[in-house]
Amino acid sequence: MEKIFDVLIDSFVEHEVGIANHFLSVSLAAHLKENLVHLIRQEELLPAKIGNNETSHEDNQIRSDVIYWLDRKHENQYENEFLDVMDRFVVYLNSTCYTGITGYEFHYTLYEKGAYYKKHIDQFQSNGSRKFSMVMYLNENWMATDGGELCIHHENTQQHISPENRKGVFFKSDELEHEVLMTSVPRMSITGWLKIN
Repeated sequence: MEKIFDVLIDSFVEHEVGIANHFLSVSLAAHLKENLVHLIRQEELLPAKIGNNETSHEDNQIRSDVIYWLDRKHENQYENEFLDVMDRFVVYLNSTCYTGITGYEFHYTLYEKGAYYKKHIDQFQSNGSRKFSMVMYLNENWMATDGGELCIHHENTQQHISPENRKGVFFKSDELEHEVLMTSVPRMSITGWLKIN
């Protein structure tokens, strides 16, 4: 895993956005997608909110995705395998880049056809605990015509990242505005944040 961690970190250092096209293994990505599809069928996903715990509310004019939080208490083999990867990544990131990350939170995310998330920053005004944002995609055979790109707003340019299966994306939560462009097919991922508690 250290080689793929280095790909993500090195591209982040060079470009402000780390990208590793094969961050998740073929097997883990497939099992996580199976989990998410099962949750969708069981209607377990809930509309995502904006704001922190004290001010959170739904606003589908800003975002229209639905989510389900990962938790080791679920005792799901593949959720735990994913979180084990995150544990290893945090240890490696802290030891190589001295980031001081102490925790994380991740959720499954589904953007149904026509869904989007308008331009925003992942850091709350009243809570600076989120330091890095991460997204891992679960979409096989994604095509350019499917839409749903992650659009990163740099100072003078926009960077469009396609949500292809197994790809990992990594950037500072409080620096880069970004949005999810409208998708024309269901778009699946695991999204989360590395935090200093």
